[in-house]
Amino acid sequence: RNRITKGATMGLRLKFNLVLLLVFALGLGVTGYISYDLLHKNAREEVLRSAGVMMEAALSMRGYTIGQVRPLLPYDEEKFHPQSVPAYAATEIMSQLRKKYADYSYKEAALNPTNPRNRAVDWESDIVNVFRGDPDRGEISGLRDTPTGRSLYLARPFQIKDKACLSCHTTAAEAPPAMVRIYGPNNGYGWKHMEVIGAQIVSVPMSLPIENANRAFYTFMISLSTVFVALFIILNLMMSLLIVRPITKMSEAANEISTGNLEIPEFSEKGGDEVALLSKSFNRMRRSLEKAIELIDKK
Repeated sequence: RNRITKGATMGLRLKFNLVLLLVFALGLGVTGYISYDLLHKNAREEVLRSAGVMMEAALSMRGYTIGQVRPLLPYDEEKFHPQSVPAYAATEIMSQLRKKYADYSYKEAALNPTNPRNRAVDWESDIVNVFRGDPDRGEISGLRDTPTGRSLYLARPFQIKDKACLSCHTTAAEAPPAMVRIYGPNNGYGWKHMEVIGAQIVSVPMSLPIENANRAFYTFMISLSTVFVALFIILNLMMSLLIVRPITKMSEAANEISTGNLEIPEFSEKGGDEVALLSKSFNRMRRSLEKAIELIDKK
């Protein structure tokens, strides 16, 4: 009988723990999925903001070169100053940044550039061609794998909106002779007004933000798991004290009474919960059984 009582209570505890573990597992799974996705989205947005800042910095450098540097360097057929070219100035200044942040890069990639270092590579050419097919598309961003890890790129189209630019890029014969001597007669010519000739591309590494996001995710999940384990232990202790132990005692008392042993003390009826109500019912049943036995004995 004791084995039956223990088996019943163990079955109740087992069912309770299985349901609790299932709820905790679902909670951890859903919370983990949502938090992981949210942290990585935040990491991407953080990198995208950094790329946007770099892009705006490069545009500011171009504006500074056009507005304040170029007027100080008047046209000279015998001498060409690359520093007066906005693309050259922006690229050179951003190159200084790479001395400290090697994985950060800025490039004005073109399909037919004047300076060969600005020639677009395969993946950059794909971006330029997308802009050429849709000149109104203002921005493209994405991820790509690099030797140092994943990198996010932000690209904007480079369109010939100022007709003055064509004075150097229509034909080699019309271009400044000093520029032709430096870069040759074959590159950077044939451009047309409102044509997308390239793209400004900023690349920012994703490794550090992703690493920080993963670290925050693991810390959060470990903390949440610790809380769940503590709750699991506390709920099991409360179940043992408030439910399992009273029911076990009542089951053992019922077994004793069923064998004729009525020397079982009554259970406490304090409280208004279900266990207290069960104790009251059990005590009434026991007293009724005692009276019935007394009447039988008298007869």
